[in-house]
Amino acid sequence: MLNLVLFGAPGSGKGTQSAKLIEEYGLHHISTGEVLRDHIKRGTDLGKVAQEYISQGQLIPDDLMISILDDVLEKEAKGKAGVIFDGFPRTIPQAEALKDLLKKRGTDLHAVVGLEVPEDELVERMLNRGKETGRADDNLETIKKRLDVYHNQTSPLRDYYHKEGKYIKINGSGIVDEIFTAIAKELESKTGAKRKS
Repeated sequence: MLNLVLFGAPGSGKGTQSAKLIEEYGLHHISTGEVLRDHIKRGTDLGKVAQEYISQGQLIPDDLMISILDDVLEKEAKGKAGVIFDGFPRTIPQAEALKDLLKKRGTDLHAVVGLEVPEDELVERMLNRGKETGRADDNLETIKKRLDVYHNQTSPLRDYYHKEGKYIKINGSGIVDEIFTAIAKELESKTGAKRKS
């Protein structure tokens, strides 16, 4: 099994690199953002609560995210070659909870891939994405809030995973395929990960 966290600020390319990792390594993708957007779209109770936080650029409370993840792991990730967590954890308590969730299933987190991109490039990417996709949260004011939240609450995770020896720093600027090649090389040397092909 190969369990990964894809780590990086909003707009750092997590979704793009996730797709490539899933394809190459046969992983199950868990994007907390997609799970939440799905609940919001379906108008579930969880979706309504999540919408209140998201519309203000705030993070979803830990206990809410953990119960969603537990459910997704139980229903969708069984029998897969591993899991890639996209957008989770975002805080140290969430990292601890993830460790417990995986331990409960007899496995562990093997690596944290950190996509590092300069802030001005992140803002530009998200503004362009907003124009292309019409995502309501890709406007300058919300982007600034999301980046502030990221720096204040999520950055300490980098140190946490460094200490655990799991953090792999990747330059997230440049050509998508070259970034992926760098990720694959690091993953394979640090975890012994094997591609499907």
